[in-house]
Amino acid sequence: MGSMPSTPAVGRSKAAGLFVTFEGPEGSGKTTQIRLLAAWLSQRGADVLLAREPGGTRISDGVRGLLLNPAHIEMRPETEILLFSAARAQLVGEVIQPHLARGGVVLCDRFADSTLAYQGYGRQLDLGVLRQITAFATGSLTPDLTICLDLPIREGLRRKQSGDQGEWNRFEREQLEFHERVRAGFLALASAEPARWLVVDAQQPVEEIHAEIQRRVEGWLR
Repeated sequence: MGSMPSTPAVGRSKAAGLFVTFEGPEGSGKTTQIRLLAAWLSQRGADVLLAREPGGTRISDGVRGLLLNPAHIEMRPETEILLFSAARAQLVGEVIQPHLARGGVVLCDRFADSTLAYQGYGRQLDLGVLRQITAFATGSLTPDLTICLDLPIREGLRRKQSGDQGEWNRFEREQLEFHERVRAGFLALASAEPARWLVVDAQQPVEEIHAEIQRRVEGWLR
């Protein structure tokens, strides 16, 4: 893999609520952990909104169908990043920012760091350009906390293959080397911004992973 810069992500625009994103390789268990954290926060009286990328709005869901369709093998990396950014801009403007402005908590399954990991490290597009596009699409919105559920690529893909998830999407069907670059990208991004990231070993039992995430979020809330 070519060398990649590790400059910090775009700045956090002001919002009253708490914005937490979940990242990681395929099969890392993000969906399970988001639901557990949402339930815990709701019990504490938080106004929790769950979101996912790409998707989360009528327009963004339409773009999701284009991006994940395994039949679209001819899609160029440049097209891919622009479609992701279009879906993200709609999600931020229509859903995420209004909820944060009301003082709510947003838990998002993937966000801008996935663009840097997948299209930057995975597709090897220029990270500086990707950051500029992302800043424009999001209004420079950056998560308060990003949780990376990390595990070996072969284990993650094994989990995906053993699950009842139908046909793999366009990204899951990529070569092993692509997924290894993506994982390395997530770890590099986390290393560059340790105050924002929490890297968790996703091979632990579900309950232990949730407890580790809960401790970090509780500390942030205090």
